[in-house]
Amino acid sequence: MGCLWGGNGMQGCCANTKLNLMTYDDLRLLIDYNYWARDRVLDAVATITPEQFICPMGNSFSSVRDTVAHICAAECIWITRLKGEKPQRLQKPDRLADVDAARKEWAELEGEMREQLAKLGPEAVERTIEYQDLRGNNQSDVLWQTLQHMVNHGTYHRGQITTMLRQLDASPPKSMDLIAFYRERGRKA
Repeated sequence: MGCLWGGNGMQGCCANTKLNLMTYDDLRLLIDYNYWARDRVLDAVATITPEQFICPMGNSFSSVRDTVAHICAAECIWITRLKGEKPQRLQKPDRLADVDAARKEWAELEGEMREQLAKLGPEAVERTIEYQDLRGNNQSDVLWQTLQHMVNHGTYHRGQITTMLRQLDASPPKSMDLIAFYRERGRKA
C-alpha cells in the first residue's frame, strides 16, 4: 500500500520532503495538552493509598510514584537543556513522598517550561538545541521536535500509570487523549 501522499512508503513519498515545522502557537498548545493530561493522571493517582502509590508492580519504573517521578525528572532534564545548562543525572524517585509532592514538583516544572518557552520565543521554533545526553554523547535536536518528544514521552508513561491504576483496582484517569483535550478546549473557546 502506498502512502497517503502518493508513492510507496517513506522512500517513495517522504524521503526528500522537509517536515512541516510546528508554529510557536502549536508548541504552546502541545505544552497546554501535556499539563492538562498531567492534571488528569494526578487526579486519578490521588485516589490511591500511600501504600499503593509506592507499591512495586514490576513495570519499567517499579511503582506509580516511580513512574510519576521519572516523567518529572525527564521534563526537568529537557528544561535544563533548553536553558543551555547540563543536567547531571535523573533525580531519585523517593524525593516524591506523596501525590501532593508530585503535584508541587510538576507544577513548578510547568512554570519553568512555560517561562523558558516564552524566553526562547517564536523565532526559536526551528532552533537546534545542542547538548550532551546523560551518557556524555553530543546531540542536537530542533526545538519543536524536542518538545514533541518530551510530551510524547510523558504520554507513554501516563499510559503505564493508567495500567498500574487498573492493576490496583483503582479508577483510571479521565480520557487523556489529545482529541479529548481539543474537544474540551473547543467548548471553552
